[in-house]
Amino acid sequence: MNKAVFLDRDGTINVDKNYLYKIDDWEFIDGVVEGLQILQNLGYKLIVISNQSGIARGYYTEKDANKVFEYMTNELKKNGVIIEKSYYCPHIGDKCNCRKPKLGLFYQAQKEFDIDFSKSFAIGDKLRDVLICKKEPVKGFLLDTNIEVDNKNIQKCKNLYEAANLIEKG
Repeated sequence: MNKAVFLDRDGTINVDKNYLYKIDDWEFIDGVVEGLQILQNLGYKLIVISNQSGIARGYYTEKDANKVFEYMTNELKKNGVIIEKSYYCPHIGDKCNCRKPKLGLFYQAQKEFDIDFSKSFAIGDKLRDVLICKKEPVKGFLLDTNIEVDNKNIQKCKNLYEAANLIEKG
């Protein structure tokens, strides 16, 4: 089985610009590329799981979203970072099984990439990004937030780079 790091996108990998759908608005958060390189060098599969409700809201199309994910993947690849796959939920509300905090996309990735949750991590800037840590043996990092955490499997840290360093130190 493989180990993975499940990554939120907006606010974790890139600066959150509220319904980002234009490549011209893309901006990596400082230290992200270096943090992802650390995680990849440790043997983790890097998987993005993101809510993209801007599609259902009519702010942009799935084609627009896919262009941004493709851009992100290609820019990271230029720096030697391989994103195995990006999963996203295009819906609003809680009627689907794929919108975080629900775990449908995590389970889909687990099945597709033969992932051992007990050796994996989730990193995000909102509690919903790491709630898998309450139901599965995944450890998580909640980034730069004032949200209180009441789960021993979830730590708070400044950014993805710091999370990667903490994972590296064990």
